[in-house]
Amino acid sequence: MIWNDEFSESEINSDKWNFEIGTGNWGWGNNEAQYYTSDSENAYIDDGKLVIQAVNENFGGMNYTSARMTTKNKGDWKYGKLEIRAKLPSGTGTWPAIWMLPTEGVYGGWPESGEIDIMEQNGSNKQILYGTFHWADAGGQAASYGLTKDISSLNISDVTSNFHLYSLLWSSASIKVYVDNLLIAELANTSEVPFDNPHYILLNLAMGGNLGGDIPQNFNKGQMEIDYVRVYQ
Repeated sequence: MIWNDEFSESEINSDKWNFEIGTGNWGWGNNEAQYYTSDSENAYIDDGKLVIQAVNENFGGMNYTSARMTTKNKGDWKYGKLEIRAKLPSGTGTWPAIWMLPTEGVYGGWPESGEIDIMEQNGSNKQILYGTFHWADAGGQAASYGLTKDISSLNISDVTSNFHLYSLLWSSASIKVYVDNLLIAELANTSEVPFDNPHYILLNLAMGGNLGGDIPQNFNKGQMEIDYVRVYQ
């Protein structure tokens, strides 16, 4: 293990994590409905867990707030194994994600330099998880490969009530995504894809948007809890 955060301190470690603030460009490129803040209501440590919390409140011209945390320039890796133990939100309309982006745009802007999605949860069907790899094809058009997985087929039915292990095994030969050590997506790491340069971790909880879907009128709060993040090489 070369890097980790067990969230055993009373506050989020600023030597390991950054906060991205605001609404990004067109809702962070996904028509997301929240404003990301660094406020302690949206991201905090409770009983040894990192809590990222989306809240129904008007702020910055949006109807919801939440948090988006990254390790950029504080934790950036090429190849290795990542393990993130997490419990996902139960309310519909939420879109939690555990993912990676390149530290430098070696091959150009998104999607040319790649994106690795270790876990995304469908906002309207909490049994659907996604493991996806994004890049650009030879013509510069967005390309992706991944797997939409109904986790009930893996005998996992409690991702919103219990913690599960979301992990990535990334080498010069392949990229593999797992839930509780069960493979859900795999990509050959050939010269045709851009996954040969350092990436950093992102943890965020979006509202609505392309994958969160419709947000119920009675939505109040939603939480993604992270028990630990560990990186091995």
